[in-house]
Amino acid sequence: MKSAMLPDTLLAIILSALAMSAIVAVRYLVTSGLFAAWTARRFPGRLAGQGAQVRMELFYSFLSAAIYGVPAGVIAWGWDQHGWTAIYTDPQALPLWWMPVSLFLYLFLHDSWFYWTHRAMHWPPLFRKVHAVHHASRPPTAWAAMSFHPWEALTGAIVIPLLVFLIPIHVGVLGLVLAIMTLMGVTNHMGWELFPRRLVRGPLGRHVITASHHELHHQKYRCNYGLYFRFWDRLCATDAGLGEFQLPRHARRDRAARARRGEPAAAGSARR
Repeated sequence: MKSAMLPDTLLAIILSALAMSAIVAVRYLVTSGLFAAWTARRFPGRLAGQGAQVRMELFYSFLSAAIYGVPAGVIAWGWDQHGWTAIYTDPQALPLWWMPVSLFLYLFLHDSWFYWTHRAMHWPPLFRKVHAVHHASRPPTAWAAMSFHPWEALTGAIVIPLLVFLIPIHVGVLGLVLAIMTLMGVTNHMGWELFPRRLVRGPLGRHVITASHHELHHQKYRCNYGLYFRFWDRLCATDAGLGEFQLPRHARRDRAARARRGEPAAAGSARR
């Protein structure tokens, strides 16, 4: 009986992993696609000439989606069938104040893991073999949010699956964590600032990361390693402040040519 059941169990796990990989891929495609379309509408011509780069970003991002989806799918199956993890569904199972506390804990611990693994990826041997894939996006676009070498994707894929075994979290709060992770990953790479200047340059902006902060990382490389918060960057003296957005090379050439001819800048060259 046990041997007969094993193939069914294995099939269920494989299907769960495939389903979760598909969910991650669709989430990426929809979110990055919406922000890429918003960028194209707001700055016409911004993405022109970046076709090869975007195709590369799509290839590595879909590969990353599969890598993120496999452990998530296995754990989702174990949670559903055997009660693995500390995920709970009844809001009354723990005090309500635990929901915002668990949200912050997940974000802070994820950010801490990201900071130190990201900083390690800039060690020259690791950078050349692994992290250079992500930095091949120059400048990055909204499609670059998950454009990682498979080994780098693996370091990101294990964090939340490990945390759900260690720290109780309501399933709705876990969904919020994943939504914030997706939103921050996409908006930090799309080449312009989504959030208002008073937030980015104000008291809150001194502690949280937005595109203006991460843009500088893609220009200077050895600074601004965080994902959500500037805590570790400030503590470890790797915070270089906010950057200015870099136009694609073709747009810079077009702007220079227009300037030489005395013409006004194209609409797509606007920066925020």
